[in-house]
Amino acid sequence: MKTIAKKLLAATAVTALLAFSAQADHHKSDKSVVEIAASLDDFSTLVAAVKAAGLAETLSGEGPFTIFAPTNEAFAALPEGTVEMLLKPENKEKLVSILTYHVVPAKVMAADVAAGEVPTVNGDTITVSVKDGTVMVDKATVVKTDVVGKNGVIHVIDAVIMPN
Repeated sequence: MKTIAKKLLAATAVTALLAFSAQADHHKSDKSVVEIAASLDDFSTLVAAVKAAGLAETLSGEGPFTIFAPTNEAFAALPEGTVEMLLKPENKEKLVSILTYHVVPAKVMAADVAAGEVPTVNGDTITVSVKDGTVMVDKATVVKTDVVGKNGVIHVIDAVIMPN
């Protein structure tokens, strides 16, 4: 019975994510996920944070990676001064922890995502859920899926998610 329920839940998640995929860029790029993010204005804060954390080279490596990428708006919604504080060299460890919480060490396309706990690069797990056709990663909403690079995939989210 549990297996049937899990398959039904997974099918629901896949259906919801496929609806988001209609607007996604499915063309595989010869760029890394970092190069793709750097080429898009909406991720300038994320790219600055990745560089400040010293993660650009790692995330440009072989992978594969799935990145749940917060937009500039998502970073702007954090309490005032948070981004500036995190970008300071003395806060690098905390910044690395937050950024690696947004990364899954596998290439997971929207059609392959299932609801449940998913391990991240920082060692914690994120919670993927579907409610009323909306896919959530912790408390962030997935707003675009399947931006594919040579070493992984980006799914755009509308909030910065924080590890425990």
